[in-house]
Amino acid sequence: MSTTATITDPAAHAAITAACTALGLPGIHDVAVPLADAAARQHHTHARYLAEVLTYECEQRDDRRRARRVKEARFPRPKRLEDFIAAQLPDLPPATLAHLADGAWIDNGEPLVLLGDSGTGKTHLLIGLGTAAAEQGRRVRYISTAALVNELIEAVDAKELSRVVSRYARLDLLCLDEVGYVQIDPRGAELLFQIITAREERASIACASNAPFSEWGRTFTDPRLAAAIVDRLTFRGHIINTGTTSYRLKTTQTQHRSS
Repeated sequence: MSTTATITDPAAHAAITAACTALGLPGIHDVAVPLADAAARQHHTHARYLAEVLTYECEQRDDRRRARRVKEARFPRPKRLEDFIAAQLPDLPPATLAHLADGAWIDNGEPLVLLGDSGTGKTHLLIGLGTAAAEQGRRVRYISTAALVNELIEAVDAKELSRVVSRYARLDLLCLDEVGYVQIDPRGAELLFQIITAREERASIACASNAPFSEWGRTFTDPRLAAAIVDRLTFRGHIINTGTTSYRLKTTQTQHRSS
């Protein structure tokens, strides 16, 4: 106690820096000195100063955790729900979008299917909802259907299928894009079905497709398997129809009229 009572300010600053480095407290490292100076000027108590630096550290950790979750999701480009013009989609009322954004459906293991033509906003919604879920602390992964099937086939060849399936099963939300864009052979469809089954009624899948359910048999080639996949992705699920009119075109026209 006697040593710290007589420590000079430069020595105290150096001690704070060393301690923050050793304890892994980069937030406190950044603000300890300026907040101390402000506390001295404004005659704050030691307890208030300590609360301020600790609160800042907690907020910074939350920010880093959110950023890490978003990075781990591997979204191809940034898309946020705040930038989505929901009024362009009659089948998506604001209350529905707000419900999806809060993520309760993910916690309940409910699926989400976005159906509509190319350019109608499916991927924006998929990434936006995935980003919101990741920032809320959930484990999220975005991947196209073709890429996932290729990864599973490679895992089979490397005798690592169980490990890969387990990794996808642990996710809170799997964002599966471009369902129906390419035809999947029976082997690939069966592997994809394993992922869907591993998550059934336990963890959510959000997928986007440009094909109605009636045409999924063309994608998965085996009608019975296609029916089983549709059944699992719609049971207790949320189905959003994004329509046929280009969301990109309508958004551009709206922006031009308002400028």
